Amino acid sequence: MSDQETEFAEFTAVAERFIALANEIKSEGKPLPLVNAALMSASATYSTYVAAGNQGYLKPSGVDRLVDAYRAQLANIQEIKRKAAESSGQKTTKEQ
Repeated sequence: MSDQETEFAEFTAVAERFIALANEIKSEGKPLPLVNAALMSASATYSTYVAAGNQGYLKPSGVDRLVDAYRAQLANIQEIKRKAAESSGQKTTKEQ
């Protein structure tokens, strides 16, 4: 396995742990919008910490860079889901 494949496998495993925790919280009866908002807030808090340290904060340009990174990740996930839906014969989309 290449270093890139190993890194992707680790990335996937960590992401799956976050999803499992979110699903566990959902199964405790918490509403999906609450779980989603809390997960997004935690991600924003941690992203700020990674970029600026524990006592720091982001200037608007830093916020823009994080929004762009999130947008790219979201687009990547949607492309993966689109391909999976098409390969299974699904054509369902939902735009918000």
